[in-house]
Amino acid sequence: MFQGSLVALVTPMQAGVGPATALDREALARLVEFHIERGTDAIVAVGTTGESATLTPEEHCEVIRQVVDLCRGRVPVIAGTGSNSTIEAIDLSQRAKEAGADACLLVTPYYNKPTQEGLYLHHKAIAEAVAIPQILYNVPGRTACDMQPETVARLSRVPNIIGIKEATGDLARLDRIRELCPEDFYLYSGDDATGCEFLLRGGHGVISVTANAAPAAMSSMCRAALAGDAPTARSWNARLELLHRDLFLEANPIPVKWAVRRLGLIAAGIRLPLTWLSEKFENQLEAAMRAAELI
Repeated sequence: MFQGSLVALVTPMQAGVGPATALDREALARLVEFHIERGTDAIVAVGTTGESATLTPEEHCEVIRQVVDLCRGRVPVIAGTGSNSTIEAIDLSQRAKEAGADACLLVTPYYNKPTQEGLYLHHKAIAEAVAIPQILYNVPGRTACDMQPETVARLSRVPNIIGIKEATGDLARLDRIRELCPEDFYLYSGDDATGCEFLLRGGHGVISVTANAAPAAMSSMCRAALAGDAPTARSWNARLELLHRDLFLEANPIPVKWAVRRLGLIAAGIRLPLTWLSEKFENQLEAAMRAAELI
């Protein structure tokens, strides 16, 4: 269904750092065109990189609607609609469906540390409540909750659940999930540093932070890897290795927003409790962008 380079899109804001920094619709339109022109295969709106944690529910749904409208069917739109509240995740997923999103991305419930059975019942309830394709999202480094491959396998047989974004960076886990799940279950890397090898080992796409700054290179890498052309894929990836690393010098999306601002696409705006990139990291991140031939 969705393959290749799927950008985890930043949410552009007016310049400033505050609790309610205003969203920037004009910059959002520029970003969507930037990605479509450079071969991004799908856009993930209001995920972790899109600052979902600091948007109001109304803003969250409005950004999804705007991205759907701006894309005009040219690329699929996947809406981040996860929550640690099952009823909230159902509501956000329903509203994303009504806005015209092609699928939803649902992070594992954070903070409240559910059991594996709780994870199964949570995602099953959302899938049964909202008739839209749904992608699981496992990122234990942020959520303190790790969905095990056996739970993924159970959920892979629930109608509407079509795949998983696996962000542990553990390629052995990819092999285990592939072994347990149906062949038509989609596997997405949520870890740019291992994304190339993830695809070469049978994955279907990368939901990428790096693609925000380097969409053409990420698209080329993904297409080569999906075609089985390992030398070309690894050559593209080598150009991006420093960027994969340095976009996490501080918490995502702090560095990637700085990088996209450096490209002149957005203003220097972010919401508290996130802050703008520390000055001490600017030269290092700029060097990574130069190594990727972005500037």
